[in-house]
Amino acid sequence: MKITGITKEFIMQEDRDFDSAHASTLLELKNGDIISAWFGGSWEKDSNVAIWASIRKNGAWTQPKMLADTRGIALWNPVLFELKNGRIILFYKEGATIPEWRTLYITSDDMGESWSKPRELVEGDKSGGRGPVKNKPIRLKNGNIVAPASLEGETWDAFVDISEDDGKTWQQSELVPLRRVSYNPQMIDRPYNKYYCYGKGVIQPTLWEDDNGHLHMLLRSTSSAIFKSDSTDGGRTWCTAYDTGLPNNNSGLDLVKLPNGYIVLAYNAVGNLPNYYKGPRTPLTLAYSDDNGASWKELCVIEDGRGAFAYPSIICNDKNEIMLTYSWNRERIVYCKLTYTL
Repeated sequence: MKITGITKEFIMQEDRDFDSAHASTLLELKNGDIISAWFGGSWEKDSNVAIWASIRKNGAWTQPKMLADTRGIALWNPVLFELKNGRIILFYKEGATIPEWRTLYITSDDMGESWSKPRELVEGDKSGGRGPVKNKPIRLKNGNIVAPASLEGETWDAFVDISEDDGKTWQQSELVPLRRVSYNPQMIDRPYNKYYCYGKGVIQPTLWEDDNGHLHMLLRSTSSAIFKSDSTDGGRTWCTAYDTGLPNNNSGLDLVKLPNGYIVLAYNAVGNLPNYYKGPRTPLTLAYSDDNGASWKELCVIEDGRGAFAYPSIICNDKNEIMLTYSWNRERIVYCKLTYTL
């Protein structure tokens, strides 16, 4: 696989109505336009943080528009998805702290021009994790929607939410089993075990379904590595998560399955040793797998300078095009389009 072209551009310019932008999502519309959303405000967790969006039309991005705002409470992590009837749904989190999150959503029937009022995804739930937490849901061959979810508190855990009725109702899977290990120096010196996860755990899964109908997730971790878990029952149960050997800086990642079955992963290709907390959010790299995630090869480096280039969201189409957005120094969102050959 080879990249044949790449373009990058800022979605918003200096004349924006927020100082900080982060956690973007994107979706290609039926007419070929691209819509992207993110949370923006003075800084993550601040009470003025709202959900914003822009649409790329005729080669240019519209002025960012606020789609959702709860006065005095921070909003987080928008995720875009298209339902069978063409309706666009945008999930997002509301809450002063992550363990207090509840999941809300709004919908659009005119390709992002206007939006409904917010509704709760799961009525009365304030567990902090129902529905997609950062990355896009996927639709399985059987028609079910599977949304990658997680919980953050004293420990971190991942699961999925499953909808069999195109997003009307959701069933929570079992948590992904995880072998947590303390990260004191004595433990770090122990022999390598791919099931050891140091620190709080794993969050923010990204998903794909293989040709046999099995599901797989890659996970952000506090263990300086991307972890993986697999399911053979449509996501209802998962195997014990294990170290893939790919580095992770305890920051977000995302992947997309191409029409030919290759998987393209967007991530910061750096770990966070020796402190097992967070590593640098540069470089931002694309890797690909042609063997269902068993091995990975570098495809290209998107950003490698000083700074923070993180939280990618990635999609593709059937025109040999890959599109992604990511945070640029927590100030703006970059849109990147790549063409490729196999």
